Amino acid sequence: MRRFGVEFIVGIFLLIGIVCLSYLAINMGGVSAGGNDTYLLQARFVSASGLKEGAHVELAGVRVGKVARIELDGDSYEAVVGLTLENGVRVQEDAVASIRTQGIIGDKFVKISPGGSPNILKPSEEIFETEPSISLEELISKYIFQKD
Repeated sequence: MRRFGVEFIVGIFLLIGIVCLSYLAINMGGVSAGGNDTYLLQARFVSASGLKEGAHVELAGVRVGKVARIELDGDSYEAVVGLTLENGVRVQEDAVASIRTQGIIGDKFVKISPGGSPNILKPSEEIFETEPSISLEELISKYIFQKD
């Protein structure tokens, strides 16, 4: 009888451990257990160099979403970036999306600067005003090889 009690406690401890690991895996993977609490916007950039899927999206310095996908438009040779934003976030149709670097040599992220239009973008619409990332290598090469 005493052996059954020890096995039962070990089983409960193991079950709690599996539940905790599952919770961490879902949480760290960015999977939402609830309903669909995000919507998708698109932005076209001349260059999305250094930007990765999963990078965060900021509005007024607050993380409000992440980069869902990055694809090449074969007709215009532009990078089409899909942004998933939280449902409560409203983006004006004249907002500006720019690719920025966190710190000097940090990760790239998308910064949305709000516009002044009263019209709000609906899900699956596109942010038309964009600014590509600044390439540090291009700036240095322009400075080094600049002829006076």
